[in-house]
Amino acid sequence: MNEPAPVAPAPLTHDAFSALALTALDDVYRFARSLTRDASDAEDVVQETYLRAFRSWTTFQPGTDVRRWLFTIARNAFLRSRERGQREVILDDEGAAAADAEQAQEAWVRGGLDPILDRTDLGPAIVAALAELPEVYRSAVVLVDLEDQPYEAAAEVLGIPVGTVRSRLFRGRKLLQQRLAQHARDAGIIPDRAAGSPV
Repeated sequence: MNEPAPVAPAPLTHDAFSALALTALDDVYRFARSLTRDASDAEDVVQETYLRAFRSWTTFQPGTDVRRWLFTIARNAFLRSRERGQREVILDDEGAAAADAEQAQEAWVRGGLDPILDRTDLGPAIVAALAELPEVYRSAVVLVDLEDQPYEAAAEVLGIPVGTVRSRLFRGRKLLQQRLAQHARDAGIIPDRAAGSPV
């Protein structure tokens, strides 16, 4: 018995594509803002993203995730806009990053920080800590932890292997954890001694 062939999605008209792409505008801006750390620069990246998207709208495959497609264009637009010769952060290898993250988490729990921080509004501190992350880590954290993209989708958007996404997430999360612990100490939420060894 032959199974029926899968039905291909109907082709999009330009108007239908435009409407679909614009539903992701806030997400694309948020992603661009996380990359640039500047509202004006983020607007430039978004404008360039949509300019490129509308120019090549026929390459979008109906039925696929328009956000992922636009995130990829936004990242490429951002990378092209960066000054030449800017130094790339040297990544720890995956094993070292995982070990560092595990040690940081153990120190965090030993210091009794989890219950204290659960009762504290860390929203502004998280935004500030995220803005301080080097771009290679920040983009991975934003895609996976904030935009809820799976590792495979983040790898596709960033143009890197899934293992590298995991490595960058380990490192990015560890750096965020360190900054939040320092914020908690600076704000007097926890005394310095409660943190145990430096996180």
